[in-house]
Amino acid sequence: MANPYIFIVGCPRSGTTLFRHIVGAHPQIAITPEAHWIPLWFEGRKGLTPDGLVTPELIQQLLEDPKFALFRIGREDLLTLMPNGQPVSYASFVTSIFDLYGKAQGKAIVGNKTPDSVRRLGTLHSLWPESRFVHIIRDGRDVALSFMNWSKVLQKKPGNFPTWKVDPVSTVALWWELNVRSGLQAARWLGPDLYYEIRYESLIANPAAECKALCDFLGLPYEEAMLGYCEGQTKDHENHADPAWRPITPGLRDWRTEMPTGDVERFEAAVGELLVELDYPRAVPQPGPQSLERVSMIRDLLAEGLQKLAPPEENVELAKRAGNG
Repeated sequence: MANPYIFIVGCPRSGTTLFRHIVGAHPQIAITPEAHWIPLWFEGRKGLTPDGLVTPELIQQLLEDPKFALFRIGREDLLTLMPNGQPVSYASFVTSIFDLYGKAQGKAIVGNKTPDSVRRLGTLHSLWPESRFVHIIRDGRDVALSFMNWSKVLQKKPGNFPTWKVDPVSTVALWWELNVRSGLQAARWLGPDLYYEIRYESLIANPAAECKALCDFLGLPYEEAMLGYCEGQTKDHENHADPAWRPITPGLRDWRTEMPTGDVERFEAAVGELLVELDYPRAVPQPGPQSLERVSMIRDLLAEGLQKLAPPEENVELAKRAGNG
């Protein structure tokens, strides 16, 4: 089982953190901290040769990245991954980082949870053709509620898009659509052996059954420890209750009772077709012309920016050549 063995992805605020805790509680699996840099640095050639091979500069950049510090891997360990300072395959280099992380956790199988990587599945698959991808999907209206109540939203996408101040509901609807469709499109070429889809609502309602099905997909035995992920983990560094470690809790968000009618109409005007495609029932089958016009305006304003978030195809092709070379 070569690492990275599993990537957990999905639109942010869809329950990926909860899912990471559940999967990471399996006795055989460790899940690393979020690592947006894995596909992005490869695509941008950060610390890499034009052919996508690792140079010593990448090590320094990793050590200066505050998020990489969460891996708790130091300079000496990183230097051992480049014997005599010779360039190595980016895929092999990152695999070795995952192996080091797993060794520190006492686990051989290592994966990663980075929600935004749902838009980078082509790059990741090209680098690690045998890695498995788990795409968690949540009703976009509940995702919107979660964004609206998120203290960090203005520092993150889509809260830092210019359209957020004009119409946050339509903005998050289109953001949800972009991420979900990225995963659905990848499912077609990844196939059932490498792509697995799970609904947040089903995970909350039937956690044991969903965890057993996931373990079947991963080729691992089901472990009840997965549902005990929060034991001894309910306090943060200041000894306050940490919501990220709360037990599985149904009803944390319910757009039916918490989302204003006008917001529901605008959300469904933007992405109603995707809701229906995913078997999420619409509350407003025929949105009014004003909602449709507003969504059209927001979509036009966002179109160019959202397009830039997709990886250039030439990066995916290069990953195929350099990933395991």
